[in-house]
Amino acid sequence: MLPKSVKVVEVGPRDGLQNESGIVPLAAKVALVEQLADAGCSVIETGSFVSPKWVPQMADSAAVFQQIKRQTKVRYTALTPNLRGLEAAIEVQVDEVAIFGAASETFSQKNINCSIAESLERFMPVMELAQKHQLPVRGYVSCVLGCPYEGYIDPQKVAQVSQQLIAMGCYEISLGDTIGTGTPVKTQQMLEAVLENIPEGKLAVHFHDTFGQALVNILIALQQGISVVDSAVSGLGGCPYAKGASGNVATEDLIYMLDGMNIETGIDLKKLTHAGLNMMQVLGRQSNSKVALAITA
Repeated sequence: MLPKSVKVVEVGPRDGLQNESGIVPLAAKVALVEQLADAGCSVIETGSFVSPKWVPQMADSAAVFQQIKRQTKVRYTALTPNLRGLEAAIEVQVDEVAIFGAASETFSQKNINCSIAESLERFMPVMELAQKHQLPVRGYVSCVLGCPYEGYIDPQKVAQVSQQLIAMGCYEISLGDTIGTGTPVKTQQMLEAVLENIPEGKLAVHFHDTFGQALVNILIALQQGISVVDSAVSGLGGCPYAKGASGNVATEDLIYMLDGMNIETGIDLKKLTHAGLNMMQVLGRQSNSKVALAITA
């Protein structure tokens, strides 16, 4: 049974732009967020409060939050991997924050220099402060369908990390195919393992399109009753720790598919495409969205 509506979490301004090699101007970031809101995106991952030493592209996240004209029906979210990041996010009145774990031990070590267990332990003070400020916390799990170092990831490992994040107080878990190697059968097996203990209403999916499998994998998730999907306008993004991992599934392509299935999203495809093309002009390259390219051909 397919959902009647899908909540699209637009991650382009954060997960997309953080992988750009050059610094994107602040004004362009602000314009992107505002145009995405105008297009009907109801949840926009607007920035990340991490050390500028590690992610220089997100150094101006506080300024982005301060400068955007906010719409009341839009949730502007941010990634906050530590207490300092959360404090900075609270200062600029972020609507929701996110923390992240990995389903791969090696990826966790290479990415944040600690084990999965240690990474979750480090998030406890973040969870406590967020709860104190009544801030919803979303949990990301990366490498759910493959790891650049370990290859195959056991679905039970994904289920275990997801359960731990729920137990810590995350209201929703976004399951991320970080390197985009997942296929429909593997996606089904992974989701079945996670759904054994976590209801579909607490799950979201986050697919990268490295091998062109993102939309078919999303369809599998929809068929499992999951109705929250992460995507990035113009297919922005990638994974700095995974060679060849191309961007997130393009929001334009996702909306075109959902529109064609009569699944409501509240997003205007024309306005969305315009927002994406404006950002690609700033970046000086072509959109990764097949729909954007077809519309503008």
